[in-house]
Amino acid sequence: MTTKKHAPMTQFSQRDGELLIAGKTVSQVVQIAGQTPCYVYDKAVINANVERLRHHFPDISLHYAIKANPLPSLVSHVSTLVDGLDVASGQELALALASSTGADNLSFAGPGKSVKELTMALASGITINVESQTEIKRIIKLTEELDTDANIALRLNPDFELKSSGMKMGGGSQQFGIDVEQLSDTFDLLRDTRLQLKGLHIFTGSQNLRPESIISAHNNIFDLVERLIEQYKIDIQHLNIGGGFGIPYFPGDTELELEPIADNLKSLRQNYISKFGDCEFILELGRYLVGNAGIYLCEITDVKLSRGKRFLVTNGGLHHHLAASGNFGQVIRKNYPLAVVNKMDATEVEVVDVVGPLCTPLDILGSNIELPKATIGDLVGVYQSGAYGFSASPRDFLSHPHPIQLLL
Repeated sequence: MTTKKHAPMTQFSQRDGELLIAGKTVSQVVQIAGQTPCYVYDKAVINANVERLRHHFPDISLHYAIKANPLPSLVSHVSTLVDGLDVASGQELALALASSTGADNLSFAGPGKSVKELTMALASGITINVESQTEIKRIIKLTEELDTDANIALRLNPDFELKSSGMKMGGGSQQFGIDVEQLSDTFDLLRDTRLQLKGLHIFTGSQNLRPESIISAHNNIFDLVERLIEQYKIDIQHLNIGGGFGIPYFPGDTELELEPIADNLKSLRQNYISKFGDCEFILELGRYLVGNAGIYLCEITDVKLSRGKRFLVTNGGLHHHLAASGNFGQVIRKNYPLAVVNKMDATEVEVVDVVGPLCTPLDILGSNIELPKATIGDLVGVYQSGAYGFSASPRDFLSHPHPIQLLL
């Protein structure tokens, strides 16, 4: 079996053998948290992510998809850096409305919005990304009952997909969006005078590290929208082309190259400006903005040797970080980048499995991974934990204590 190892992630530095997060040693961070396990998010890393995107995409609006990490203090911070927020539930909507972002720059996506959530969205005046003809009919009925107009955008399920995507959300049969083949009947519904069509939303997939795949998707999106404008004689105020920008998690992953994507988008905007007019172009990103800014910290509580294999048992695991355990979308389990974060300069290493305290063999944070020789009381850090970590995990599984979250 091949041993797996990771170099320390470059977004964090170290001092005297300890990882630094927001300028503080990991020991100080744990003292601030008051416990392990905990999630810690570094505002400076988030800021740098946004600055990098602004540099490459100066004329594109940036929106944050709250589902990636809905920690209120983090959402509040990110809202000051980006141009808009996207929500996927009524609770996320309430969170977004409490931020510095105005209702004009909030959107609501998701294939199963309840009548209650649609009512909240209509009363708030935000844009609803409609996902089906049934949803449009519900909105029409609610506008009559509430005596109000509705700001909507059509979320389309295109006739192409994002290749090499970690999770496809467009093309083929999907629960997301309205198939482009169904648009004739859909536009008949949009004749209702209370419906204000603001734009189009085309999100084809997530976690992509291949710029050529994202470029191909963007080319197809612009071509599709041109055809729709010509066929249905529509004017759109904005075009949300989703995100799909991935971050490296596993051995062999490389950083996504933004420059070719940016160059292609600039060219597309120039080529299609006569068709699209004064249209706002939106990149809606979640993981790319916050994923690398977070680290999950847990403490080694036991070191076991079992028939030649060494186990580091920690007080954290899949109940806190389902994605790192490999049980959140992975077909073949791979290790997230791990480190013994209070021994960053150690030279003596060992091959171990890092496991949690749960009574299930699925509770694995690292398998057959090379780490500095560790003892009880040492701290394990799981990098790339800023997105789909805390909120996407079954924290009540087996009734262990919850982790806490810090934004520093």
